[in-house]
Amino acid sequence: MIKIRFANIADAEEILELQKLAYQSEAIIYNDWSIPPLTQTLAEIKKEFTENTFLKACEAEKIIGSVKISTHNENCEIGRLIVHPDLQGKGIGTQLMLAVEAEFPMAKQFELFTGSKSARNISLYEKLGYIIFMRKQLSELVELVFMEKYQR
Repeated sequence: MIKIRFANIADAEEILELQKLAYQSEAIIYNDWSIPPLTQTLAEIKKEFTENTFLKACEAEKIIGSVKISTHNENCEIGRLIVHPDLQGKGIGTQLMLAVEAEFPMAKQFELFTGSKSARNISLYEKLGYIIFMRKQLSELVELVFMEKYQR
């Protein structure tokens, strides 16, 4: 059984390891192994824990997914949604996204971004009601799509 909980700084190392594993598929899509999720250090992610909220998906006390959330007034920014590669496509990412929306009911707008070639990610977010509102060229190889959802 999968449980969604708040993560804390003691989870940083395990989340970082999972992040580096999960983002390898993105590096392959873009042929770019220098993307920030793959180059992030333990010190950097620990600093993020002091400035953001993290949720984790656990199965038998092992972290199998995570998402980072930062709030600004009535805006909730979602980042680094990750699920262990062996468990993708089983609804864990959806559970994490729904947990974010449930845990931050005061948010009127949720925003996130993903790579424009990341079809599975875009499909997941669109199924959850997110729409693309902006595109931005990050590098010669990577274009980002920014997506948003308004909460009623």
